[in-house]
Amino acid sequence: MEGAPTFARVVLDSPLPQLDRLFDYRIPESLRAIAHPGARVIVPLRTAGRRARGYIVELADAVDFDGPVHDLEDVVSEVPVLDAAVWRLVRRAADRAAGTASDLLRLAVPARMVRVEKAWLAREGAAPPLPSERGLTGYDTEQSRALLDGASPAHSQHRVALRARAHPVALGDGTWVPAFAQTLAELAAMTLAGGRSAIVSVPDYRDVAHVERAARTLLDEGLIARVDAGQSNPDRYRGFLRTLERRPVLVLGTRTAVTAPAHELGLVAVWDDGDPLHVEQHAPGVHTRDLALLRQEHEQCALVFAGHAPSADVQRLLELGWLTALTPNPETRRRLTPTAHQVTSEPSAERARIPSSAWQTASRALERGPVLVQVARPGYAPRLACTDCGETARCARCQGPLALHAHGATPSCRWCGALAVDWRCGTCDGVRWRTVGRGTARTAEELGRAFPGARVIVADASNPVQSIPRGRTLVVSTRGAEPLVAGGYAAVLLLDGEQMLARESLRVVEDCLRWWLNAAALAAPDAPVMLAGVGGAVATALSLGMPEQIVAAELADRRSLRFPPAVRVAAVVGEPEAVSRAVGVVGDLAGVDVLGPVELDDDRVRAIVRFDYAQGALVAERLKAELIRSATQRPRPLPGRPPRRRAPLLRVRFDDVEPFDDPAGNRARAAGANASGRIEG
Repeated sequence: MEGAPTFARVVLDSPLPQLDRLFDYRIPESLRAIAHPGARVIVPLRTAGRRARGYIVELADAVDFDGPVHDLEDVVSEVPVLDAAVWRLVRRAADRAAGTASDLLRLAVPARMVRVEKAWLAREGAAPPLPSERGLTGYDTEQSRALLDGASPAHSQHRVALRARAHPVALGDGTWVPAFAQTLAELAAMTLAGGRSAIVSVPDYRDVAHVERAARTLLDEGLIARVDAGQSNPDRYRGFLRTLERRPVLVLGTRTAVTAPAHELGLVAVWDDGDPLHVEQHAPGVHTRDLALLRQEHEQCALVFAGHAPSADVQRLLELGWLTALTPNPETRRRLTPTAHQVTSEPSAERARIPSSAWQTASRALERGPVLVQVARPGYAPRLACTDCGETARCARCQGPLALHAHGATPSCRWCGALAVDWRCGTCDGVRWRTVGRGTARTAEELGRAFPGARVIVADASNPVQSIPRGRTLVVSTRGAEPLVAGGYAAVLLLDGEQMLARESLRVVEDCLRWWLNAAALAAPDAPVMLAGVGGAVATALSLGMPEQIVAAELADRRSLRFPPAVRVAAVVGEPEAVSRAVGVVGDLAGVDVLGPVELDDDRVRAIVRFDYAQGALVAERLKAELIRSATQRPRPLPGRPPRRRAPLLRVRFDDVEPFDDPAGNRARAAGANASGRIEG
């Protein structure tokens, strides 16, 4: 094609850090008509006939390279799946975390489904109608409209920390959802009414279902594109292709939704950014919140971080003036009633784990409707101990703690799941164990005896429940697995608070605030919420309905200790020599200090690099150079043996707070993730 660009700059689909750059290829005459920016391509890679997949990032008439330039081998699909805005976001996020862009692209661009793509290319029909202009229920009309006004999107009024209303609401079709789902759906509808697209990212499939249900009462089905890993591959690709269309759309999903294309993006909203499900587990481990901040900066759209309480990261942005607080009008604060003083003054209540006032509250509330009881652990007994010496009963295979999942069952390991048949104590060689603590099953058993005639439902990893009907019902649930009830619970009892706060984690107070307030928000507006076993400043702030005071105090403590999010961190893991060299190249920078290294398993060590935000780009650049160096270093040959391959000498993960947590606790929480993906212990 005469006059068309003759070269393509391609990003390769390769995790190797040394290949994390754009490569120039000549476009053959036969492919020039379909070689567009964003298209999937196959290209030759060096010698021996090797090929690689990739995406065209841009076209050019010339290249600044003196060597031979190879031809594109094939264009897999002419659909431009890599949007220019998404590429800028991915490139910036990868550089910020010393990662490779291809790792993020695998999450942002789903696998190609040929039949779905052909049907999409052949689509016909008129575009669905946009919604009419409307306000935001429960919030100041002028402030909410100013949030989405495109006149000055760089102003802080377009970046808000929104406090959600703390009760369920009824939609126009008679169904019930948490109030946050209605608020996010209304924000999206207001954005689409102005001819712009909206992105809403939530932690898990339960939240996706709530927001989707609310959005369908306000928007035509053709205006909603769902993109999350819980979908089948064809459904996810179908939703992704809808986001490529040049018309407004609501992109709804989990953490990868922020990286989806969106025509004329007007809003990015993130619900409950403190939830650990917003942290991508695959390299480079970028948080949804960071992606949202980067995308807002690039596209100058409105930005909303919504929750019942701000995370420490959002609190930091509020104190810097980068975000503006948006509260319900008139502001309704959910107040929790602490009962710690009753637990210490009533020995019988302490044994029963529930103070007498909470028993009385539950008994009265059951006459009006269901009562929610939140506990810390799933199963029957979350921990076993040796009867003779009192030490925790541990697995003979991996030394993990043993638990009992049902009455009369064989104990099993909470880490590896192995059954503890013929168990013996590793300390005193005893053979008898006793239960420690109560999980959902044992709590349900005890409550069933205490409240005869009441229906008891367990909601946890083994028994996921989405919703329950009204009636005389007790719901015993682990945190994050609470089902919804029409009209809200008549009362909520939050148990095991002291046990939850005792977990060794940097974010334990933040996590507890989220767990308790998210559960409390499922209660009816006038329903009592009792918090057992918690006292001090946390209990005082929750009784006043001011959890932000606790978050602000947490942030102040972390500033004095130089802990995230007051500073950024990077965990450097690998062989001792490689880790020492990596921390050496950044240790001389101002505002940078190194903790460790400490020994791990398999002859590896870990060091933690702490640095000020202003040094982030330079620290990432230097650590990325060390990653490339370690990746290209050949292993030493062994005499008389063929060349060997081994794991990378060095791994780097930015903004990871797990090194500050108890390692055993991390493994236990990973083993206790419930069906919703949230953590149970």
